[in-house]
Amino acid sequence: MRTKLSDRELPHYTKGEEIFNMVTHIIGGALGVAALVLCIVFSAMHHNGYALASSIVYGISMILLYTMSSLYHGLSPRFDKAKKIFQIMDHCTIFILIAGTYTPILLCSIRPVSPIWAWTLFGIVWGVCIVGIILNAIDISSFSKLSMFLYLTLGWCIIFKFNLLPGTVGMKGVLLLVGGGIAYTIGTIFYKLEDKYRYMHSIWHIWILVGSILHFLCIFLYVINSIQ
Repeated sequence: MRTKLSDRELPHYTKGEEIFNMVTHIIGGALGVAALVLCIVFSAMHHNGYALASSIVYGISMILLYTMSSLYHGLSPRFDKAKKIFQIMDHCTIFILIAGTYTPILLCSIRPVSPIWAWTLFGIVWGVCIVGIILNAIDISSFSKLSMFLYLTLGWCIIFKFNLLPGTVGMKGVLLLVGGGIAYTIGTIFYKLEDKYRYMHSIWHIWILVGSILHFLCIFLYVINSIQ
């Protein structure tokens, strides 16, 4: 049963924490706009439909996450209902960003060498994304541990076909991809500590931003710009 909005509880952050949380993800939103524009332009230059479509999905997914997060943290607690709505959107768009990041890697890099695996992983990733969105829409608190498990599992499921990556995105691309995954994973440690220490959520935001930058560099330099 879906938990009513009025029964949901918001985390208690100080004003300083919320300003930091908002600013870091406004920066992320700007990165998302840059990623969308650059990936679309270079995909069009390569005349590749898969690259263009996946670039749009990837860029929009990043913009969505950072926009929802910035609005959630930027709203005053006085706007309780709106803040709770954006909190739900914030958590849901984490799944969208993970799936959106996978999209160009699977469709532009993996698909040409292993189409069956590419489309299989594509279906799994977006399927789990939908499940995660539904769970967070029902109740963020009740499904918090399951959501975190799904975030991490979804983020690292590429390891099942990791052997294809060096030949498709190159070792530099692999290092950026893995580095981004590690950054996200380290960030979850600070996220879990936010109830005990101040500014842990803010540090989590920094690690998310680092992960996004590394993944953008991988996708832009070694996925989109490596298309023949």
